[in-house]
Amino acid sequence: MTAEAIDDAEAYPEDHGGHAGHGADEGHGGGHHGHHVEMFRTRFWWSLLLTVPLVVTSHMVMDWFGYDLDFPGIEWIGPILGTIVFLWGGQPFLAGGLEEAKARTPGMMLLIAMAISVAYVASMATSLDLFDLDFWWELGALISIMLLGHWQEMKALGQAQDALGALAALLPDEAERLTDAGDVETVPASDLRPGDTVLVRSGGRVPADGDIVDGAAELDESMITGESRPVAKGIGDAVVAGTVSTDSSIRVRITAVGDDTALAGIGRLVAEAQESRSRSQVLADKAAALLFYVATGAAVITAVAWSVFGTADEAVVRVVTVLVISCPHALGLAIPLTTSLSSAIGARSGILIKDRLALEASRTIDAVLFDKTGTLTRGEHAVVGIAGADGVTDTEVLRIAGGVEADSEHPLARAIVTAARDRGEVATASDFRSITGRGVEATVDGQAYALGGPALLRERSLDVPAELAEQVEEWEARGAAVLHLVRDDSIVGALALEDQIRPEAREAVEELRARGLRVVMITGDARQVADAVGEDLGLDEVFAEVLPEDKSAKVAELQKRGLSVAMVGDGVNDAPALARADVGIAIGAGTDVAIESAGLILASSDPRGVVAIIRLASGTYRKSLQNLVWAAGYNVVAIPLAGGALHWAGVTLPPAVGAVLMSISTIVVALNAQLLRRLDLRVDR
Repeated sequence: MTAEAIDDAEAYPEDHGGHAGHGADEGHGGGHHGHHVEMFRTRFWWSLLLTVPLVVTSHMVMDWFGYDLDFPGIEWIGPILGTIVFLWGGQPFLAGGLEEAKARTPGMMLLIAMAISVAYVASMATSLDLFDLDFWWELGALISIMLLGHWQEMKALGQAQDALGALAALLPDEAERLTDAGDVETVPASDLRPGDTVLVRSGGRVPADGDIVDGAAELDESMITGESRPVAKGIGDAVVAGTVSTDSSIRVRITAVGDDTALAGIGRLVAEAQESRSRSQVLADKAAALLFYVATGAAVITAVAWSVFGTADEAVVRVVTVLVISCPHALGLAIPLTTSLSSAIGARSGILIKDRLALEASRTIDAVLFDKTGTLTRGEHAVVGIAGADGVTDTEVLRIAGGVEADSEHPLARAIVTAARDRGEVATASDFRSITGRGVEATVDGQAYALGGPALLRERSLDVPAELAEQVEEWEARGAAVLHLVRDDSIVGALALEDQIRPEAREAVEELRARGLRVVMITGDARQVADAVGEDLGLDEVFAEVLPEDKSAKVAELQKRGLSVAMVGDGVNDAPALARADVGIAIGAGTDVAIESAGLILASSDPRGVVAIIRLASGTYRKSLQNLVWAAGYNVVAIPLAGGALHWAGVTLPPAVGAVLMSISTIVVALNAQLLRRLDLRVDR
């Protein structure tokens, strides 16, 4: 499908029979598509205006309604106005048909061109007294209805392309850049460069990707992730262009601008998805091309039959009607409109479709293989257990531990300090010292404390006290990291830390299992850690202690069992497995949306997005199938009827009525596709 524009004044996709071009050319720039809509709208209204006198002065219409008009020059209204409508109103179809003929890809445009050309020649022959056929008004009505159908179709396709325009609209035109002197200057956002620092005020949009260097705020990232809840961000956290600081000002150091931003990457993925061709699209394209030959054959048979058993006038009318009614308009629109809508709907929900075949395959998967870290878990530790000894309460253990770790940059230290702040206060500590490979030391309330793991206990020849032993053994059996609080060479407390399971992961697993899918986890973590997570989430199977390079083999193992596998990972270490799987889903893409190994990308880190993908795939397939059945069924019934198969029963179709039925068929397909917008992709968020 080339879908090149014919010309600025006459632009229209060449291979309209398959329609795949709509998602390509028009998706890249709204102006080009807008021209198509405006062009068809203008031509429709002018053609309709010129068709009115053609209808009013038609002898056939006069006979129907019992009136009579006769004035000098009335006989020229048909040839003059009809020629204008044919050459100007019908020009997009004539040009599109010529391009299809040159490319040897016959389709809908060639069929329409043939129909209106036959109608014009027959009408002009009548005006020259070669035929007794009052046909000008039907030619005008036919072209007007065709223009109306194309105008409405282009409007519908344009609505499906809104995702790209909406993404571009998210970026502010200006930014407040900090100068070397510390002043704030307003500059065009296009002038920003990596390394610049900008001020984003409360309620303002981030102008480019970057990292927060000052301040903290809750950012609305719904336009990127599809998640409506604001996300708390602080110093060192990455922010994405187009997101909104909802409650306070922040300073952001720019790391990416222009085409390198996450938003631009998402836009490219949406455009690629709208251009990509699916199995259903290929089937529809072949069906549309086949229909050209069927319609042409039916027209030839009709012409011969009516010439032999009827009259030449009747033969012309029947041939035109066959060509008109068999236009694969609905068939050509059935898949592209549905797939374009699904791309837009998915993008708004944080689902980026890079490969349409991957979306189609999502509907039939049997097993979902989740990478553990960063997918089912947050990839960061949290305090999950506290125990005190020697008269020290759990609350006091956490307060002191938070103070001891306050100056440490270790991830476990940050988790302890965060927990202490969330649950109460953090003790004031002094004389902080890191003990390499063993832990940390500090003075709290005049007493020396140390906090560390087994290496610290071995160094100081300490044993876990009996009152803590059972709890510590339980934590260690789960694979938790256990740190001991030591005071005066005695253990007075212990804390357990684990990679935190995402709250939404449990919902995702439950929903997938409810759909009859097998849910499996793969991780490089120790067996006891993996089993603990698997048991907590209710997984069907767990692969533990798997090296990154061996994950692909585990995917193959599942496939050898006869399972169609969707692999869900972070798109970096999991790249081979994502490529091996029947469906590769990169989760938590954030600022790294251009992951080559995955066919589908979730902009957020919410694993429930996998359920949303399956729902979107099922809904898209259902609408595509409904549209194909309707479009194909319509032609199976309509072509024989147009050829006069029921003429013996007094049932005949004028060409204009055939055009109306063809347009109605297209409208039905378009409206049915629009129902896809009602698809609910959320999983109890």
